[in-house]
Amino acid sequence: MAERALRGTRLGATSYENDRNTDLAPRQEVDYTCTKGHRFTVTLAAEAEVPMTWECRSCGATALRVDGELPQTKKGKPPRTHWDMLMERRTLEDLEEVLAERLEILRAGRRRTA
Repeated sequence: MAERALRGTRLGATSYENDRNTDLAPRQEVDYTCTKGHRFTVTLAAEAEVPMTWECRSCGATALRVDGELPQTKKGKPPRTHWDMLMERRTLEDLEEVLAERLEILRAGRRRTA
């Protein structure tokens, strides 16, 4: 008889408990609006830190909290280019010498093949 009662179900796949007599964690709803005018609500835990921006569910753009202001951008270092890193290791005179050597090697190779 017990086999027939569990037939067709998988152990652990379905919970047979109900939500009666359970308390849910306290929650808060935060409204966001994206630059394209989409407005949506995100439900967060009450003790969670609410971010100022969120990705829009409709278009993927950055949405701003309705009651918030744009976050201040931090000033950072400008990105270093390859030229900047090269100039940290060598001077212009060194680079001119290397260029002259490489040009001489290329010219010598062309003379041999011609």
